[in-house]
Amino acid sequence: MANPASYRPVTGQIPTDPGVYRFRDEFGRVIYVGKAKNLRNRLNSYFADPHRLAPKTYAMVHAGASVEWTVVGSELESLQLEYTWIKQYAPKFNIKYRDDKSYPYLAVSVGERYPRARVMRGEKKKGTRYFGPFSHAWAIRETLDALLRVFPVRTCSRTVFKRAEQTDRPCLLGYIDKCSAPCVGRISEEDHRALADSLCRFMAGGSEKYIRELTDQMQHAAENMEFEHAAKLRDDIEALKKAFERNAVVLSDSVDADLFAFHEDELEAAAQVFHVREGRIRGQRGWIVEKVEDRTPAEMIAQLLQQVYGESAVTLASTPEEQEMTRNEIPRTVLVPVMPEGAEQLQEWLSGLRGSKVTISVPQRGERVQLMETVAENARQSLMLHKSRRAGDLTTRSASLQELQEALDLPEALMRIECYDISHSQGTNVVASMVVFEDGLPKKSDYRKFSIRGEAARDDTASMYDVIHRRFKRHLAEQEERRAAPRASGEITEAAPDPSRFAYPPNLVVVDGGPPQVAAARRALDDLGIDDVHVVGLAKRLEEIWVPDDDFPVILPRSSNGLFLLQRLRDEAHRFAITFHRSKRGKAMLASALDGVPGLGAGRRDALIQHFGSLKAIQEATPEQLAEVRGIGPKLAEKILEHLIAQEESEPQESATAG
Repeated sequence: MANPASYRPVTGQIPTDPGVYRFRDEFGRVIYVGKAKNLRNRLNSYFADPHRLAPKTYAMVHAGASVEWTVVGSELESLQLEYTWIKQYAPKFNIKYRDDKSYPYLAVSVGERYPRARVMRGEKKKGTRYFGPFSHAWAIRETLDALLRVFPVRTCSRTVFKRAEQTDRPCLLGYIDKCSAPCVGRISEEDHRALADSLCRFMAGGSEKYIRELTDQMQHAAENMEFEHAAKLRDDIEALKKAFERNAVVLSDSVDADLFAFHEDELEAAAQVFHVREGRIRGQRGWIVEKVEDRTPAEMIAQLLQQVYGESAVTLASTPEEQEMTRNEIPRTVLVPVMPEGAEQLQEWLSGLRGSKVTISVPQRGERVQLMETVAENARQSLMLHKSRRAGDLTTRSASLQELQEALDLPEALMRIECYDISHSQGTNVVASMVVFEDGLPKKSDYRKFSIRGEAARDDTASMYDVIHRRFKRHLAEQEERRAAPRASGEITEAAPDPSRFAYPPNLVVVDGGPPQVAAARRALDDLGIDDVHVVGLAKRLEEIWVPDDDFPVILPRSSNGLFLLQRLRDEAHRFAITFHRSKRGKAMLASALDGVPGLGAGRRDALIQHFGSLKAIQEATPEQLAEVRGIGPKLAEKILEHLIAQEESEPQESATAG
């Protein structure tokens, strides 16, 4: 643990302007990012009397080895730069709001030639508009089913769509009028896109207006005695009303607002938001946050708004569709339990993202206060549920790490463990995986893959030596780069090189195998002069743990938490290696499938593989999509598809002949 006095900047050298500062640890990793109206006052508060700091702030200051800052022109600029750096570095001492579950969205792929509506979870993708989130997948499926009567857009996958095109027969939804069947030409590309745009406008908050327009059309048709058309419009109106009848009316029709609330204890906090559009609750979302630094409610609200709406800011791009999507995600009103720190700057920032005025306020009376109490109760219940679920996991992880440390007689706590596995097919396409567990949990951003060639691929021990040697040689080189770079605290004019994830050494290296693999890994570390990283191997046969230079393994009980942790590590490394091996083998097969296409050289073939990733994706692509790849023109795209179709048609004949 570093002494803060060893890297405390000279007070007179710290500017009094607004700015953003970064604390780095001994490896050069950014561990905390903060902003300040007055940099000198804020930074001096960390160093004046460290013993008066809150426990977790004290830990952050003592984990640091340097501090640097950047002066900006205004508090709004500091807000934007702070968010950018938090997103880039993911500092461990900053507040991180994690979704308390995976929420489903209604997604419309407006970037496709024929937009598709479907239920999606996970990370948002470019070229797709999202509506929600919804609490349950079944709720949005029922909503979509009702909307398809009025907006019969495509919902099928690429494979089903292509099969329908080839057979000139639509799927079941096309026969029951819940799909306009663009696959067989029942609707033009322009009209289908207009349908998708209407669906998006309806979901984005235009439902009441759209229903009023249909009602006027129905009355006009009835007055003109067009009763069949009026009956169809009546049924469409009922379908649209049914789609949202489960969304409770909580505020007046004109209110578009997001309501945030918190519930916290000493260690963690739960946040909830209700998305209200046109007076109805259209979505709900929750987060859990570890309070790594003592923060006031105003500061926590500011961090939450910055993260939630910052995700929308990242999606803001140059296309009008993406700009419109971002504006729809940010409401006119944001209701919070307390005014956030820097409320004026946040309002200015959100107004810039939305393109119109956004107001942040605390409800004082009436229906908004009642709804805010409901949101707060949901946050309280969410934190209780999280605590009950996590109690066993947290205890088990701590027990696993402590038991493993004691069983292996290691001097330090196992904060970071790396596990390596080798995968190949009868000695060909040899690859290796490196997976990382920190505090007993997978850290997938630090996973690494290795391709092994030449003499190192002759057997598992040579491959293991090669992988360990390469990984830690890279670690030593990056540490040397960090030492050579300027490390003095203070304002930086040129950015010092940020350490890659290879720069952080593990406390323990686990290899998949027995004494030969362990000896190879230990020899690689010894050849590099590294003696503070411990090595063990986990053999599959009896699940025994092998340590270097020991004739007898360490045997842990089958019910041991420590053994279970090692098994999870080994299985994760094996899964990751197998996935990489299959991908590499598949790309080799894909490259061979593309051989023989006139005009398709190695460079264009590699660009095609990189863009689509699989033979199936290339087969399902249109000539226009293939032509988007650099170096592939319309004529070459047609040749590629003709070549693949000819191969596909020849395969059944070859199989029949072989049989």
